[in-house]
Amino acid sequence: MRNRLLALFAGLAGVCLHAVPALAHPHVWVVMKSEIAYAPDGSVAGVRHAWTFDDMFSTFATQGLKQATKGVFTREELAPLAEVNITSLKEFDYFTYAKLDDNKATFAAPKDYWLEFKNNELTLHFTLPLAAPLKVKSLSLEVYDPSYYVDFAFAEKDAVSLAGAPAGCQATVGKPQDMTKEMAQFLAQIPAGQQIPENSYGAQYANKVAVKCP
Repeated sequence: MRNRLLALFAGLAGVCLHAVPALAHPHVWVVMKSEIAYAPDGSVAGVRHAWTFDDMFSTFATQGLKQATKGVFTREELAPLAEVNITSLKEFDYFTYAKLDDNKATFAAPKDYWLEFKNNELTLHFTLPLAAPLKVKSLSLEVYDPSYYVDFAFAEKDAVSLAGAPAGCQATVGKPQDMTKEMAQFLAQIPAGQQIPENSYGAQYANKVAVKCP
């Protein structure tokens, strides 16, 4: 599965696992910003993500892609890669888990997705609409890879925002616990390409958002 995940983000770039240095878990680093969108009637409509991949991975992912200008990729040139990424992410539930008033949220197919290339880094933009918008008092959102192959972290500034939320709604961000030396050593001993024995391990390092509305 982790081999498939690497191919997922590499997409049409044709990156293979054997072409990547033998790194300890995690293998890919993502800095993200998330926006929780509300409909005009005050119901939660979905989540908009912007995931920026580390420069090493971005370099691998864009190798071989056609470009009109060297060092520059347009949205159109990256469109096929974005399509592959979004299609493959479905298997992993888009690494996005939410509850509305303590009930598990169901997301519909992503929309408005595209890739941006800036400062030698790829950023994947996409919207996850709820299958059925719902008015709620509380919302919890977690983003993580259960097997910790991908490390997600919120941006230092403007990491989470609310769009069109009813008056009085507030969001708080919970960052993952710090990695201990012992756990870092454990992860370093796992061969590249091999899954962590406990597939729910990444939940311990989930990025969390809690929204409360009056």
